[in-house]
Amino acid sequence: MTIHRDFPDLPPVWALGAILAEWLVASWLPLWRFAAPATTAIGIALFLGGIAVILWSALWFWRKRTPIEPRNVPKALIVEGPYRLNRNPIYTGMTLALFGAALWFGALSALIVAAVFPFVITHRFIMGEEAGLRQTFGTEAEAYFRRTRRW
Repeated sequence: MTIHRDFPDLPPVWALGAILAEWLVASWLPLWRFAAPATTAIGIALFLGGIAVILWSALWFWRKRTPIEPRNVPKALIVEGPYRLNRNPIYTGMTLALFGAALWFGALSALIVAAVFPFVITHRFIMGEEAGLRQTFGTEAEAYFRRTRRW
């Protein structure tokens, strides 16, 4: 399968694709259904919480006037706000939202998609982003990596 050159290879596109995949497997290959009012409510809360984490984290890019797109050269190393807690709070928010959507859909197969997402994002984006931060910020980035967990 060839991806069109103009296809936006960005983490939100991957997250939306994962939510679509969750919905499809929950609908067509659920493996085990567990839909109940409680799991639906927890799922919605996790989904909205994940979106809130994404927005809070993205706000720091605006505050620091640095590009949010993963392949652009950063102008600042963000270590405040949610970035004190982990190096990738936007991806953490996406993962929370995916687990929330999976619970909302009420199927084991959707949870499997959510569980795979962090591995895909780590290899597709995070490793390259960290290399870019090392190249741009050197020892400052290394110190941040040592004191702050990736996820």
